[in-house]
Amino acid sequence: MPESKSRKKATYTPPPSKASAPKPLPRWFLPVSLGLMILGLLWLVVTYLSPGAAYPVPGIGQWNLAVGFTIIIVGFGMLTRWR
Repeated sequence: MPESKSRKKATYTPPPSKASAPKPLPRWFLPVSLGLMILGLLWLVVTYLSPGAAYPVPGIGQWNLAVGFTIIIVGFGMLTRWR
């Protein structure tokens, strides 16, 4: 029985990866993010303990709560990028 001619295939080579490995973050990144979260917590504690939410920034009243929570959210957002 005659043998059929087989076509020659090149061996499979995967395509080169386009994404490179992510760069490591600077050493200050983790301490700053944790520091922001602690600073925000302290800001909230001082706000709750001061009469009429007058401190840490007098004059903005209850907006001190928003400032404290914003600082905490920024710190948490930084931690989502931490590797």
